[in-house]
Amino acid sequence: MTRIIAGRAGGRTLRTPPGAGTRPTSDRVREALFSALDARGVVAGAAVLDLYAGSGALGLEAASRGARSVDLVESDRRAASVISANAEGLGLPDVRLRVRAMTVTHHLAGSDTAYDLVFVDPPYDLSEAALADVLTALGAPGRLTDRALVVVERSSRSPEPSWPPDWTADRARKYGETTLWFASLLGFDT
Repeated sequence: MTRIIAGRAGGRTLRTPPGAGTRPTSDRVREALFSALDARGVVAGAAVLDLYAGSGALGLEAASRGARSVDLVESDRRAASVISANAEGLGLPDVRLRVRAMTVTHHLAGSDTAYDLVFVDPPYDLSEAALADVLTALGAPGRLTDRALVVVERSSRSPEPSWPPDWTADRARKYGETTLWFASLLGFDT
């Protein structure tokens, strides 16, 4: 069972898309991630982007904890429908929640929003080259604010992502099979 950990919608259960294609971030990993982000004031008031959103757990957790807007991008239409239902069920009318049923590449090519916080949680079988292409597209001018933080979730067996040259990579946090990688334009102490 996946649930919102804390914030205004804390404790609410989230549906997960049917099938084996979605791997929701565990409650333990989300709790550790958001404790670190909340302690540094990264979430409150942020424009958040959740790429490869799956059930929407990361983006919706950010919404519950005070993000002002969250764009959730998921190419699987069934999963996008589940995300929409989860978002509607949270009852957060003051947060702009937008579910984008499209590929990550398509969203990044057409987005005009500058994001403060980005979650990149692709399927573990996404190649390192494809992930590097996504990060490069994400780093295009106007897509990130000067204070933006990017969090990439990968298998602990995966190498460190290939960050764009103007980003500062920070140390990773490992939680069993999951590793969270942090990077920013200005550097970020994780």
